[in-house]
Amino acid sequence: MQPLARSVALLLLCPLAAALPGARGGRGRFWHLTDLHWDPGYEAAAAAGRPCPSGSGRAGPAGPWGSHLCDAPWALLRSAARTMRDILHTPDFVLWTGDDTPHVPNEQLGEEKVLHIIANLTSLIKETFPGTKVYAAMGNHDFHPKNQFPGKQHRIYNQTAELWRPWLSDASLPLFRAGAFYSEKLPSPGTRGRIVVLNTNLYYDQNDETAAEEDPGGQFQWLEETLTNASRANEMVYIVGHIPPGFFEKKRGRAWFRRGFNERYLSIVQEHHRVIAAQFFGHHHTDSFRMFYSHTGSPINVMFLAPGVTPWKTTLPGVHNGANNPGIRVVDYDRDTLQVLDMVTYYLNLTRANRMASQWEAEEFPLWEAEYRLTEAFQVPDGSVRSMQMVLERISGDPHSLQSYYEFNSAKYDLARCERECRVDHVCAIREVDFTKYDECVKTSSAASAATSVWLLVFCVFLGLLSPQRVP
Repeated sequence: MQPLARSVALLLLCPLAAALPGARGGRGRFWHLTDLHWDPGYEAAAAAGRPCPSGSGRAGPAGPWGSHLCDAPWALLRSAARTMRDILHTPDFVLWTGDDTPHVPNEQLGEEKVLHIIANLTSLIKETFPGTKVYAAMGNHDFHPKNQFPGKQHRIYNQTAELWRPWLSDASLPLFRAGAFYSEKLPSPGTRGRIVVLNTNLYYDQNDETAAEEDPGGQFQWLEETLTNASRANEMVYIVGHIPPGFFEKKRGRAWFRRGFNERYLSIVQEHHRVIAAQFFGHHHTDSFRMFYSHTGSPINVMFLAPGVTPWKTTLPGVHNGANNPGIRVVDYDRDTLQVLDMVTYYLNLTRANRMASQWEAEEFPLWEAEYRLTEAFQVPDGSVRSMQMVLERISGDPHSLQSYYEFNSAKYDLARCERECRVDHVCAIREVDFTKYDECVKTSSAASAATSVWLLVFCVFLGLLSPQRVP
C-alpha cells in the first residue's frame, strides 16, 4: 500500500482515539532490557593486553566500561543495573528479552557455562529489582549449542525454569519446561493486562532442530488459543520475545525466521490484532520498530525493538559500522488498555565514558543519559499504532526525521548520513514484515531513488548549460 493510501487509512482509526488512555487504570511504567551478552573473560583479557574473547580476534582498546569490538564486561552491566534502579527503582514490571552469553564459538561455552551466565544475570536483576515481577524470554545465545532450541523438554529449559521460578507461576512452569514459552497476567490489581512470552528461537533460520516442523513445540497453536481466550476474558496482551519476524534494517534481505514461520506469525497477528496492545523484542541490538498491516493495508499493530546493552560490533557480512552504544528503555503505558503512552531510551556514550574513567573514583559509575523521548523526538501523542505509522511516514518522507531515527538506531554510535540506499533499507524493514512485500518495497523504493538521482543529475547538467560560460 502506498504512503498516501496508508495515511488515508489512518483516518479510519480516529474514532479509536476518542477514548483517552489512563482514564481507568492509570499510568504505569516498566523497563525493557535486552541483549546483555556478558563476556566473563573481558577483564582478564584487557589486563593482559589480549583481545577480548567475544572480539573474534579483533584487536582494539579495551576500556574499563567496555569496547565496541566486544561484548559487555561485568562493570558495564552493573552500571546499567545501577542506572535503572536510580531512574525507576519500582517499575510495575521488567521485560528481559534475552541473549545473555558472549559471541564466542560453542566449544568455548557448554551447558554449564551457559547456565552459569544466565544465573549470574538473573541474580543481578533480582538484586536490582527485589520483589518485582520480571517477564524473561530466552535469546538464541541462551542455549548450547547456540541457536539449536528444541520444541520439547530439555535440561537447559528445566534449569532456567528453576532460576526464574520466583517470576513464574505454577501454571507457567510446565509450559516453560516443555518449550520455554508461557503467559501470565500482569500483577496490578484489577488489571486486564496479560504478558505472552514466546520462544521465537524455535523459528530461527539457523535452528536445525525445528527446520522440518510445522509448529515447533505447538507454540503457534498455543499462542492462538491464548489470544482467543484473552479476547473472551476482555484482556489486552503484550507479546514479548527475542528474535523478531521480518528483516534486519542494517542488512538488506536478512530475515531471521524461516519463511513459513514468518507467514504463520504474521497471520496470527493479523487475526488477533485487536487483543494485542504491542509487541516487544530484541536481538538486533538496535533501536527500531516494525509495523503490521491488515490484508487491506490498514495499520493494525506495532512491534518495538529495544537497543542492546552490549556494544558489540556485529561480524555479519555486509553490515557497515554495526556497533551500538549501550541502551536501556523505560516504557510508559496505560494500565487498563496497555496502550503505550511514551518511552524514554537511555544510553551510555561508551567512548566518552572510557575516556573519562580515570577522573572518577573507583566505585563511581559512568553517566547514562536520556537519549530521547518518543513523543518529543517524533512529535506524536503516544506510542499507539496510529502514532507509529505517523513516525514511519515522517521517516520515509522527511530527511531530518530519517536522520534522527538513524542516529537513535545505534544509540548515537553511528552518526553518518543516512541517504538513498540506507533510507530504503530502514524504511522497508519497518514497513514490511512479509517476505514478498519487503522484496517489492526494496525494488520499488530503490528504483524510485535511482530515478530521483538521475533527474537531479539531468537538472544539474541543464542548469550548467544555462549558466554563462566562463572565459579561460
